[in-house]
Amino acid sequence: MTENTITDFHALSVAEAKDLLCHSRSVLILFHINPDGDAVGSAFALRGALTSLGKRAWCVCATEVPERLLFATSGVQTSVLPENIPADLEPDVIVSVDTASPSQLGTLYEVYKGKIDLMIDHHAKGTPYANNYIIPEASSCGEVLYSLLLELFRGCGRKPALPEGVNSLIYMAVSSDTGCFKYNNVSPSTHILAAKLIEGGVNSSDINHKLFGIKSLKQMQVEHAGFERMNFYNGGRIAIITFPYDLKNQYGATDENLETLIDVARCVKGVEVAAVIKQATEENRFRISMRSSCDFDVSEICAHYGGGGHTRAAGCTLVSDSILAAEMTIVVAIEHKMQDMENEEG
Repeated sequence: MTENTITDFHALSVAEAKDLLCHSRSVLILFHINPDGDAVGSAFALRGALTSLGKRAWCVCATEVPERLLFATSGVQTSVLPENIPADLEPDVIVSVDTASPSQLGTLYEVYKGKIDLMIDHHAKGTPYANNYIIPEASSCGEVLYSLLLELFRGCGRKPALPEGVNSLIYMAVSSDTGCFKYNNVSPSTHILAAKLIEGGVNSSDINHKLFGIKSLKQMQVEHAGFERMNFYNGGRIAIITFPYDLKNQYGATDENLETLIDVARCVKGVEVAAVIKQATEENRFRISMRSSCDFDVSEICAHYGGGGHTRAAGCTLVSDSILAAEMTIVVAIEHKMQDMENEEG
């Protein structure tokens, strides 16, 4: 493991990425803060694949896995927080998954800056911080990882067939990032991969029920509060929900309870671009989640503020004087881009 400067970073071929993992003995796997199903599924799928090859691997994140996703980590790791990394773990390779920009690693980035050997991702927009294997046209990091792991098994002299538990985690990652296969990032290859995984024994209905069919009472209360705070702009084409820290305290809500607020904002008829602005602590740092339901690239806006993501789903962190100021910043950015797009069409 060597320290790199930003000028050293380059795209790796699947063979180069596979060789790096194949020759590893102990691997630390990083993934982004406030992890979703793609991040958790991808990280633990990689962990499972590596351990099945006789390597040692450990998953770590600056924030804990949400309760609703703990079914994926049960019996494997009780925590992903950095303070729980085994003291005797000395990784010779450090990998990140599903993390487009340094800021998304949270406090882990300063710890591992320049020491990350491989960045596995699928986001078209972001800030590469390590040598990388990125497939922007893939639906999810899970889809990227599946083909890479098959090559890894071949390269390590094993039959190119993943363990059953790894297949389930890959399916979880893919289904999570495609919204149960209803987003526009789904391609024919995504469906083919899902079919292969189901044919191999993955219980898709159980996984999808856990991912999409269950909400806690607290989460539903938060969604109701978010709906009442929703503001519309540009003739209803833009919907913004703000959720300040004092409201979070009032409801006793966790960051996990706020995850589905973006779905509340974007499901309103006529809304083309939706954003949720969340204040996690008393600090004036606001986490922005953005979605679009049209040909509007929200990742461009998020990348401007150090974040990243996809054309229709992206996020970033914004420092501002207040949550209202943050809202106005995002609204102005969206409206300016809408105007530019209309000028180009005209």
